[in-house]
Amino acid sequence: MMGIRAACFLLAVLLFVNHAGWWTSIPAAGAIFIPYFAVVFANGGREPTGPRGFREYQPNLPERAAPPQAASGQAVPQPGNTGTGPNAGAPTPNAPSGTETGQQNA
Repeated sequence: MMGIRAACFLLAVLLFVNHAGWWTSIPAAGAIFIPYFAVVFANGGREPTGPRGFREYQPNLPERAAPPQAASGQAVPQPGNTGTGPNAGAPTPNAPSGTETGQQNA
């Protein structure tokens, strides 16, 4: 666009020197208004294209991995849960602690 503007400016000067009259105003107008349009196009317009105002923070985190499944369709035993029964090795919720059974820590 600046090349076209330079050509318009030179043409306006040549027409003015040769006393072309009102024909000089056409390339002169191009030389005057083309820089405005060049800047507007270079900046991508006057209005922003994105949303305005406050945007909520949304972290870009990977999804949590699902626990692995056994090949036969049974769940993989978790750490601390050893044995063969359905509740083998799992702590019982109402089991007495060592101090309740009369044992004392030395």
